[in-house]
Amino acid sequence: MPKLREIWAAIRPRRRVRVAIAAGGVVILLFLVFRGGGKGAGGGLRFTARRGPLDIQVVEGGSLQALEFQEIKCEARVGYQGIKILKIVEEGYQVTDEDIRTNKVLVELDSSELQKQITQQEIQCQSAAASLIDAQQAYEIQLNQNTSDIRAAEQKARFARMDFGKYLGEETADKVVDQLGLDQLLAAAETNRALATPPTPDPPKAVNPQPGTTPVATQTLLPDTNKLTGHVTVWVTVPPPANEVQPTNGTSTAPQSPAATPPASPDPAADTATPAPAVLVDFSKYASLDKLSDGEAMQKLRKLQDDKQTTEKELRQAETKLEGTRRLLEKGFLTKTDFQQDDIGFDNSKLKLQSAETAERLFLKYEFPKTAEETLSKYSEAVRELDRARKAAISKMAQAEAKLKSAQGQNNIQSRQLKEFKEQLAKCVITAQKPGLVVYGGAGQGMIFYGDQERIREGATVRERQSIITIPDMTKMSVKVKIHETYIKKVQKGQKARITVDAFADKVLTGEVAKVGVLPDSQNMWANPDMKVYLTTVNIDGTHDWLKPGMSAKVEILAHHLTNVVYVPVQSVALAGGKQVCYVAGGLKPDRREVQIGEANDEFVEIKSGLKEGEVVLLRPPGAGSGLAVAQSEKPAAAPAVPLAAKP
Repeated sequence: MPKLREIWAAIRPRRRVRVAIAAGGVVILLFLVFRGGGKGAGGGLRFTARRGPLDIQVVEGGSLQALEFQEIKCEARVGYQGIKILKIVEEGYQVTDEDIRTNKVLVELDSSELQKQITQQEIQCQSAAASLIDAQQAYEIQLNQNTSDIRAAEQKARFARMDFGKYLGEETADKVVDQLGLDQLLAAAETNRALATPPTPDPPKAVNPQPGTTPVATQTLLPDTNKLTGHVTVWVTVPPPANEVQPTNGTSTAPQSPAATPPASPDPAADTATPAPAVLVDFSKYASLDKLSDGEAMQKLRKLQDDKQTTEKELRQAETKLEGTRRLLEKGFLTKTDFQQDDIGFDNSKLKLQSAETAERLFLKYEFPKTAEETLSKYSEAVRELDRARKAAISKMAQAEAKLKSAQGQNNIQSRQLKEFKEQLAKCVITAQKPGLVVYGGAGQGMIFYGDQERIREGATVRERQSIITIPDMTKMSVKVKIHETYIKKVQKGQKARITVDAFADKVLTGEVAKVGVLPDSQNMWANPDMKVYLTTVNIDGTHDWLKPGMSAKVEILAHHLTNVVYVPVQSVALAGGKQVCYVAGGLKPDRREVQIGEANDEFVEIKSGLKEGEVVLLRPPGAGSGLAVAQSEKPAAAPAVPLAAKP
C-alpha cells in the first residue's frame, strides 16, 4: 500500500503537464480558427487581394532563327538519279565579304553527266544549223524561181493581148476585152507581181560562240517569222476570167458584167474560186470596116474589098469593050477573032469578080471570126496561165516557208537546249553570295517522292530542289514560337515582347511581334491533332553576336497593360454552379463569394467586382485536399511584373 502511494506521487506531476499542454493546444487552435488559418476555417494557402498595375502577357517557348537567310538548293536538273557532291565547305564556316569578292566555292557538284549531254547537244545543234542554212537557200531559190515564172507568164499574157489587139485593132479589141474583164485581171496581176514575189530576206548572220565554250557550227538568224508569213498572206489572189471565150456552135450569150467578177481574196487558202462558164463572142457584128479599127483584120478586109472593086471596074470595062467590039464586028471593021478575045476577057473579069466576092465572103464568115476567137482564146489562156503560175508560186512559197520555219524552230529548240545545259553546268558550282554562317541542309527535308535523303556531306547524293546549305544572316535574329489557340486572339502584330535565352538567362532582350499565323501549324497537327497552335515570329531588337540559330528561348508577349485593377492568383478563382467564385477567409467558415473576372495572365487574374483590395482569399477551395497551411498573407507579397514600356 505504501508502495502504491509512492508510485502515484511520482506520476501525478506528469499528468498536470499533459493537461496543461492539451489546454494550450486548444487555445492555439481557437486562435487559428478565429484568424482563418485552420482547416475548419478554410485552411490552406492564402493571398491578399491587391490593387495596382497588371501586365497581361502570353508566355511561350521557342527557338532562335535568322530573320533572313540564303538557302542554297540543288538547281541542276538531275532527275530522279540525283547528283553527287564533290566538294563542300565545312559546316559552321563563316562566309565573309572577302569570300564574296573572290567568289569562294561553297559547293561543287559532279558535272560529268552534263558534260556528255552538252557534247551530244552540240552535235545536234550543228545538224540543225546546217538544215536551217539549207532551208534558207531553198527559200531564196524558190523565191527567184517564182519571180521568173510569174514574169514569164505575165509576158506571155501581154504578148497574147498585143496579138489580139493587132488583129482586131485596139479600139475593137478594147471593147471585147472590156466586156470580158480580162484587162482588169491582167492589170491586177501585173500590179501584184511584186507582192507575189516577196523581197529576199537579209543574209544570214553567224552567231559567235561564247568565250570558254565549245564552238558550234555557224547558226543562221532569219528575219522575223511574222515578216516571212506576211510575204505569203499579203498576196492578192487574181480570180479566173469572168467570161472566157470558148469556140462553140451555139447561140451567143451576153457577156457577163465585170462587176459580177468575184473580188480578189487576200488569203491563198481562201482562193477557191472556180473558172467562170465559157461565153460565146459573136464577131460577125464586127465584120465591117466601120466596126473594125486599124488592124490586120481591117487591112485584109480592106484589101479584099479593094480587089472586089477593082475586078468590078475591070468587068465593067471588059463589058464596054465587048459591046464596042460587037458593034464593030457587025459593021465588019473587026474580025470574029478579035470579038472572041474581048469575049474571053469579059468572062475572065466576071470570074475575077466572083472570086473576089467569094474571098470576101469566106473571110467574113470563117477566117475573121476564127482568127479573132483564136487570138482571144490565146489571150484568155495566157491570163489563166498567169493565175496558175501565181497560185503555184503561192503553194511553193508556202512549202518553202514551212520548211524554213520548221528548220528555224528546230534550230531554236536545239540552241535553247544547249543553252539550258550550259546553264545547268554553271549551277554545279555554287559560290558565296551573302555573308553568314554555313549550316548544312537536314536530311528528310526533300520531297516525299524521293524518300529519305542522305546527310549532307562530300560524296552524298542530292536531288533537284533539295536544300544543301543555309546561310543565315546573324545580324537579324528572331524567335519562332507556337501560340495556343486560347491565347492567339490576344497576340497581334506590333506588340512588344521580352525574350530570355536559356543559355544566357541573365540577359533579357526586347523584341516585337512581326508575324502571326492565320492557320494552325500543319506539322503540329500530325503530332497532336487535338491541339491547335499558331506559328508566331518575334523579331529581336538589335544585333547580338552571342545569339546562335537553334537556341531555346522564352518569349513574354505584352498583350495588354492594366494600370489600376484588383487582382488575385489564377488558382484562387474556382467554377461553382457555372459561376466564378472565390473563397474569402474570415470567421469560422470561409465565405464563398461570386466574382466577375477580367483579363488574366499565367499568374494573376483581374477581379472586376466581388472582391476588394486587402481581402484574403484561399488559393484552394475548402476540402480540395490537405496541405501545409502557410500564412501567405503574412509573407511579403511579390511585386507584379513591371511593364515593358517602363523598363529601359
